[in-house]
Amino acid sequence: MALSARQDQPPQSAADTTPGTTAGASRSPRGLLPLLFLGNSAMYTLYIGVGGVLLPLQIEHIDKADKVALLGLVSGISAIFATLFNPIAGALSDRTGRRNPWILGGGLAAVGAMALLGSVHTVLLVVIAWCLGQAVMNVFQAALTSVVPDRVPLSARGKASAAVGLGLPVGSTLGAVLGSAFADHLSTGYLVLGAIVAVSAVLFSSCTREEKRPAPAPVPFKAQLTALLSALRSHDFRWAFIGRALLVLGYFCVFGYQLYILQDHVDLPKGLSPTEAVAVITPVSALAMAVSTVVGGLLSDRFDRRKLFVGVSAAISALSLLIPAISPTWPAMIAFAALNGLGFGCFMAVDNALVSMILPSADDAARDLGVLNMANAGPQILAPFVASVIVSVSGGYTALFLAGAVLAMLGALAVRPIRGVR
Repeated sequence: MALSARQDQPPQSAADTTPGTTAGASRSPRGLLPLLFLGNSAMYTLYIGVGGVLLPLQIEHIDKADKVALLGLVSGISAIFATLFNPIAGALSDRTGRRNPWILGGGLAAVGAMALLGSVHTVLLVVIAWCLGQAVMNVFQAALTSVVPDRVPLSARGKASAAVGLGLPVGSTLGAVLGSAFADHLSTGYLVLGAIVAVSAVLFSSCTREEKRPAPAPVPFKAQLTALLSALRSHDFRWAFIGRALLVLGYFCVFGYQLYILQDHVDLPKGLSPTEAVAVITPVSALAMAVSTVVGGLLSDRFDRRKLFVGVSAAISALSLLIPAISPTWPAMIAFAALNGLGFGCFMAVDNALVSMILPSADDAARDLGVLNMANAGPQILAPFVASVIVSVSGGYTALFLAGAVLAMLGALAVRPIRGVR
């Protein structure tokens, strides 16, 4: 594993140094963007289907009285595994010089992990199975995330980030619909979600050309551990990490309890069940995400302004969280879903492009992006515990929405100190 570049030297673009990407090229390899969209859609289908529907239902079946605390426990412990495995998996794919084998291996392993998760009936076994699922999915995710800096030139990063970002709304919709469809058949639902990831991994690895990167010089194990977090010594990367972590923490404090919020906080129309409500509001959010992802990615390329789009979209996400706090009604939840989708979708698309331009080292792109992905997974460790404490202390979900709004607004402000991009 190569060590990160010195902080007083500008990092060389991964797009210009990777064998598979021609220096100065203006286009991505043919067919890559649709496959990135497919892989990310499959990944979020599993994450949303499991985390948003199947897992909360499974916990509720095991112990309905303590579902809030138990869901926080399961989600928090499994997120620790996600945090640990993402940078490690990224570093391994850096070391081997290949991404496709890790994408394929992680995708195929997801089927076994989901089969195990669907077959267990105690909280302890659910924790173990979902930890395993998080581990293999982060092997898949770490390698897939690194494809953009590896193979996409700087001038096309906005388009590539839009293709990646579109996976979230499409995957969210498919995951919510499938999760709701298999609400009475959890084990089958888990298998279907795992199979979707496996199919996407097979297609991606078989349909994309990958030239092996030069093997980096061996580095002692202790130095590897030190280098793993060396990216955070970069001023711009550190602030991007903080902004991402704050927004994701606010998002998952609410999202992780979406089903329970619809059960216990929102006045739903007669005849509409909470699982059906999830299947309704998720496409609303997904459509808004899709629009803002594409528009935000393209406009950020056109105007060469990343920070502006990231900051404004995070602020929009914060404002959306105030709506259900003020009005716990079904129309308010729909409005929240639409506005939050606009903000969160644009943020993720443009923030991915922003980060790809401030990576401290092109040779360690996967490792450094794995560290950044800790800003995705790390807050998921805190979110369930924070959310369960807030709900338990306040006796409801209004305070949870307010806390999420504050965190998202802080995330919007965190992009201001970044100096390397506009």
